[in-house]
Amino acid sequence: MGKAVQFIGFFMILQGVSGTIDRLFVQPFMGGLLNLFNRVVIPRLDFLTGYEVYANLSLAVLGAAVLVAADRIGAS
Repeated sequence: MGKAVQFIGFFMILQGVSGTIDRLFVQPFMGGLLNLFNRVVIPRLDFLTGYEVYANLSLAVLGAAVLVAADRIGAS
């Protein structure tokens, strides 16, 4: 189970960083998969309008927190 949580955390980091790159520039590769949060979730939440970069960066930070938590749980 620890490996699954680590994968989810890593995927969240990829989604957040990729979404930030997509908002600031143009994502040239794997945009459909890596920008799922950026292109599906964020437009449906009205309170995130204008804060898309912050939402993507927050997702990346949350993913890093999930990775650290999975590592600490797996170590004990």
